[in-house]
Amino acid sequence: MVNKSFLRHTSLTDKILITSPCIKTYLLHQRKIRECRLCRDHRVARKGLLKCESGNILKIDDDHLIVFDDFRNVKLNVKADLIFADPPFGIEFKGNLKTYNRTPDALSYVEVPREDYPRFIKELVEWCYNSLKDNGSMWLISGWNNLRWVLDAVEDAGFKQLNHVIWKYQFGVYTRKRFVTSHYHLLLLVKDEDDYTFNKPEHYPEDVWIIKRPYHHGEETAGNELPDELVERCINVSSKPGDLVVDPVLGSGTTMKACLKLNRRCIGIEVNPRLEKRIREKLKLNRPALTNSTK
Repeated sequence: MVNKSFLRHTSLTDKILITSPCIKTYLLHQRKIRECRLCRDHRVARKGLLKCESGNILKIDDDHLIVFDDFRNVKLNVKADLIFADPPFGIEFKGNLKTYNRTPDALSYVEVPREDYPRFIKELVEWCYNSLKDNGSMWLISGWNNLRWVLDAVEDAGFKQLNHVIWKYQFGVYTRKRFVTSHYHLLLLVKDEDDYTFNKPEHYPEDVWIIKRPYHHGEETAGNELPDELVERCINVSSKPGDLVVDPVLGSGTTMKACLKLNRRCIGIEVNPRLEKRIREKLKLNRPALTNSTK
């Protein structure tokens, strides 16, 4: 006997299939629908997944691409199931790069001047909203300094905020006359509060995550690299295997690495072409030169 409450949440066609003698018919029907949707997206990918004005594209495989261009120059021909974005914070970092084992060529972000930050974050959030499916989700990372501009951009774009997660980490930057900052803000955003993916990670998930930052003693780092554990948790919670994840500010490639591991398709966009070497190292790629730009 089929559960009546289950029937209320199905389409008329599906109800006919469910009430037939064999429930397997319905399950097969649903599987075919998912397969058709996936094939449809793959057809789009083969015809031309995106267009960019001037950037080059690193093709890892048919389901994983990296575009070296400004996100504002890139137009996607397919909508994302999930967008993950860890943009520059607009704090004009003035610390000694050597203290943090960084070099200018390896920095995983191009800083945005403080006076330009409101416009930058507004354009980024609008781009993400327009590139996302109606039932899609977005994770947006922010520091506290310019959080007000981020929240304004989120509201202006039309996003609904599901959660404001705090990520607590260790090794905050030393300060003399103020408390050491040791947290970031993770905003979970959706277009439709009644239709989105949420794979509950544990019985009673909380909105404060304690995750250690990656620390590579004596190694050159890319600056603000996120922990694999953090990115993987966000992707696992808000997408399904086979879904398309887009990162418009890819940095050193942590999102791409997580998608390859978790069986998600991924498009990464990174404005700094000098990060190609760092990305190849992280993804363990030994492929030849980039492909030509797609216009």
